[in-house]
Amino acid sequence: MRSRLLPLLIVLMAGVLLALGFPLALSVAAAQQQKVVVDRIDDTARFASLAQFVTERPSVGSRVRGATDERRETLQKELDDYYEVYGIRAGVFYRDDGPMASAPASWYLPAEGEVREAFQEALRSRGSHDPGQVWPWQRGRLAVASPVIRDGDVVAVVVTDSPTGRMRSKTLYGWLLIGAGESAAMLLAVGAALRLTGWVLRPVRVLDATTHDIATGRLKSRVAATGGPPELRRLAHSFNEMADHVQDVLEQQRAFVADASHQLRNPLSALLLRIELLALELPEGNEEIASVRTEGKRLAQVLDDLLDLALAEHAAPDLRLTDVGALTAERVASWRPLADERGVRLKGACPATTAWADPVALSSALDAVIDNALKFTPEGGSVQVTVESSNGTTTVVVGDEGPGLTEDELARVGDRFWRSNRHQNVKGSGLGLSISRALLAAGGGTIDYERNEPHGLKVTVGLPRSEPATGS
Repeated sequence: MRSRLLPLLIVLMAGVLLALGFPLALSVAAAQQQKVVVDRIDDTARFASLAQFVTERPSVGSRVRGATDERRETLQKELDDYYEVYGIRAGVFYRDDGPMASAPASWYLPAEGEVREAFQEALRSRGSHDPGQVWPWQRGRLAVASPVIRDGDVVAVVVTDSPTGRMRSKTLYGWLLIGAGESAAMLLAVGAALRLTGWVLRPVRVLDATTHDIATGRLKSRVAATGGPPELRRLAHSFNEMADHVQDVLEQQRAFVADASHQLRNPLSALLLRIELLALELPEGNEEIASVRTEGKRLAQVLDDLLDLALAEHAAPDLRLTDVGALTAERVASWRPLADERGVRLKGACPATTAWADPVALSSALDAVIDNALKFTPEGGSVQVTVESSNGTTTVVVGDEGPGLTEDELARVGDRFWRSNRHQNVKGSGLGLSISRALLAAGGGTIDYERNEPHGLKVTVGLPRSEPATGS
């Protein structure tokens, strides 16, 4: 859950930071350019005030020629100093594009482009419009123009053509600061998200682990309701109450099954004894007595299985490091005479390997599984028992060559009293595999069923090689 929740939080926080960072970056770029534009407007206004006194082209024999030339030289010197200090091209041009003064001297008004547009705008007695935004990856220039007005008429225009390298560097530096700030904020946000998700999900993980423990038979497991949001603490408390109630109900059910099985065995034994006595009074081979005797013995077997199931679910396992290979080989040897009697080949490959298990419970579970395999394997068939170890688990695989089960039947095999409709005539109570599952689950083991190709059933008993944690 954390792997799904954490990326979602990170994406949301990144979206918020980007939503804040983009406008801030745009405002930094706009502020840097606006500052440059304002400076250029001030510069062009100063040059325009100087150019007001040098508005006429010099003419031969004019009485004011000397004064005009001196003012023109002053304007030219200001433009030269300005270009030398700042590297910004500047010039004053008449309405017909002729230069009054310019720096550098070789710079003339271009026929098109931003400088020409600024010049045309100033001719209409207005300052040039704000130039388009220049971004750090662009190599544009800024053109600013101001009109030179005399007697209410525009007689010339002051134009500056500024390089943007320094402005773009400052903008980029500002963006780097914003990026560094957002990266630091993102790191802090990720750290906070890690702490937050850990705080929120810790009770959920504990609840999930406890649920798994209860589902695998450790009914005494409970959730420690510490930490996390109040809603999850209340959920943990409610879960513990529910688990207590379920455990009480199951204990009552087990006690009822055990008591009922035990109480019914004595009357049933007396009934079977009376049947045997009655059989002595009747002719030998009486079919009714034989049928009653058979049903009585079947009922006794069902009661024995019910009692075994109740004990298996109630008793605490005695887990120890067990040589599964040796124990399995022993059970195979015990069942081989019955297999030979039925004409079934019982083969075992049981190398020495260890796992944590209750030896008595494991023996009982293997007996039930092998008995089931021999029961459904026809004469001439074989049952293979194999012990293997891999990935921290020791497995005992029992494969038979019986009729097997369908996919729907595989989903139900191991349920109490369930038997396939195709096998109702086979002796059994339908509790053997249920008992096996209960015995194994108590010690952290598993039992799985699948088809044994080309036909038959394969039962896999899994046992942990490391000591399992048991609920207290």
